[in-house]
Amino acid sequence: MTVTIHPAAPGLGFSDIDPWRTVPVAVAVDLSPESQIDPAIRPLNPPGRQPRLFGRAVTVSCTPPDFGAVVHALEHVGRGQVLVIAAGGDAATAMIGDILSGHLRHRGAAGVVCDGAVRDVVTLSGWSDFAVFSRWITPRGPSSAEHGTINAPVMVGGRRVTPGDLVIGDDDGLVALSPETVRGRIRDAESRLAREAAWIDRLAAGGSVVETFGIQPAQRG
Repeated sequence: MTVTIHPAAPGLGFSDIDPWRTVPVAVAVDLSPESQIDPAIRPLNPPGRQPRLFGRAVTVSCTPPDFGAVVHALEHVGRGQVLVIAAGGDAATAMIGDILSGHLRHRGAAGVVCDGAVRDVVTLSGWSDFAVFSRWITPRGPSSAEHGTINAPVMVGGRRVTPGDLVIGDDDGLVALSPETVRGRIRDAESRLAREAAWIDRLAAGGSVVETFGIQPAQRG
């Protein structure tokens, strides 16, 4: 079996995804819980230092210790896109490190999500313009590059990710939003952000938490 490359999905356009740039992952998950990716796939940097991840997915499926699909996918990841690596949660073998990630960064890619392991994390975590999320870190590299699939639906952190899905990552975690969600829920996301801003203003003005959030008052015992 060799690496199989499927045609790129037509997917979402810039005008579809751009309104989501300021939407936090927490708001996206509140609106679409099924879009959440396992929170065990974490950003490399501590909170406050992690670059935001935002871009359409190019998916690869690997069977470690083989990383053939990752190698072949490098020339198929364009500016602003995210390489999403389904490696079955394997902890033993890194599917990508600083050389391949550096090549993606040079091409203008937004970052990498790996349901598996990465390495060379000092370098990876030092880039402010390239975000990496991974389940594991290990120094051991792959031993072959012969198998895998590119641009097919994959399971990553319990979430089915389809090529062209919008991947958003921040300090709280990750989501992969389908084109239907991206196009159909942006007004809900904007309304939620406006509502949260109103909550903050009301609390700052001295409003009660119970009244602000419309919670039933507690009964006195």
